[in-house]
Amino acid sequence: MQPDDLAVVALAAIGLIGGIGISSVGPGGILPTIGLFVLTPLAPAAVAGTAIVTHVATGIAGAAAYRRSEHLTRPATLRIAMILAAAAVPGVPLGIAANSHISAHGFGLVIAAIAASVAVLLWYRSSRPAGRVASPDARPMAAVAIVGLLVSVASGLIGIGGPMLTVPLLALLGVPMLDAVAASQVQAVAVSGIGSIGYATSGSIDWPLAVVIGIPEVVGVLIGWRIARAVPARALTITLIVALLALTPYLALHR
Repeated sequence: MQPDDLAVVALAAIGLIGGIGISSVGPGGILPTIGLFVLTPLAPAAVAGTAIVTHVATGIAGAAAYRRSEHLTRPATLRIAMILAAAAVPGVPLGIAANSHISAHGFGLVIAAIAASVAVLLWYRSSRPAGRVASPDARPMAAVAIVGLLVSVASGLIGIGGPMLTVPLLALLGVPMLDAVAASQVQAVAVSGIGSIGYATSGSIDWPLAVVIGIPEVVGVLIGWRIARAVPARALTITLIVALLALTPYLALHR
């Protein structure tokens, strides 16, 4: 059963807002998953597969935008991006495999738990006194690799592109907000590409809905990139915390 016309319009709007969030504050990638989960009768695998395929184009658009702003021309940021992308190779298939064993209610609880955890993590990070940021070469790349692997598994499981989790975790490691968002766009390309292949082979992608969400999402990414350059990093962080906490109860109680 397909969603009605109103639900389709709502999914397109969610795609636009999600795209803005992806390239400005990081968490927008979870919105397509939430929209498909709440507004359609799709099973968890179809929700994750349809959502993750929309992030291929948005990841490419976001990476291109941050390369244009020169964030992805910085050697340290580019190195972080490559490590995150490489971690998607083993991580995403593990997440896809786990998705096949989860119920609809469990799927909603996982999304809610991830949203709440990221909000708490961001609050902790923002509440700490500002200190000296370590030089790019001093950042623990082993920790970046672990972040990449964990995020890739979660992305394969619920269909997010990666920035929602990667941005706050990189911020915790001392990576500036915009550099974290920039690196996560490259990760999103790898995660969504591998995830799309995995879910497509099992027929778990609703292609018409992917188009409905994906096109506005790409437009949103370009809008969000401009917002990120104009709004202070602290304001972006607070926006992220509020958005995640507002979404958590809906996800936990749905289905």
